[in-house]
Amino acid sequence: MPYILGIIALIGAAYFWAQRARNAADMTRELAGVAADVAAAARRFGFRRRVNVHPVEGLDDPDVAIAGAGIAFLELGGLPSTEQQEALVRSLQSRLDMAHDKAKEALILGRWLVTESNGAQPGFTRLVRKLAKMKGQEGFEPLMLVLRDVTEANAGVMSPQQGDALDEVKYIYKL
Repeated sequence: MPYILGIIALIGAAYFWAQRARNAADMTRELAGVAADVAAAARRFGFRRRVNVHPVEGLDDPDVAIAGAGIAFLELGGLPSTEQQEALVRSLQSRLDMAHDKAKEALILGRWLVTESNGAQPGFTRLVRKLAKMKGQEGFEPLMLVLRDVTEANAGVMSPQQGDALDEVKYIYKL
């Protein structure tokens, strides 16, 4: 009897470790897929990472800056729903005259830039500052239109963090 229990315990332990290894392999594949998506989006927008320079500073496309600011603004309101993310994609398409695929890739690259900035609040600030450097006052209107669409996708309700982010936009654009 103790031998049978020992064999069952060994089989259970082997099954447990096999499942952990399978889950680790799945996670590795998923992370590789995310990295491939970011790399493809970066190639499409001509983004090149420079040594000793923050990735946001290496950005040359104002549309990606607006997309990144939009996703950061969305995240400042809490965990975004699929509907809110789709509303952001539609906003980028209509406000920036982007194709659906290009808008999705701009969001992928923008989300990566927000992550590299250590969160939504610092990412939003960095991206808006970069947009102001690239486009000056011309970048203000499309940015605000996208941010308005993001707010409307959340039933017109803004979080306190989103209000602070709008104050930051006013400060950056000297309004």
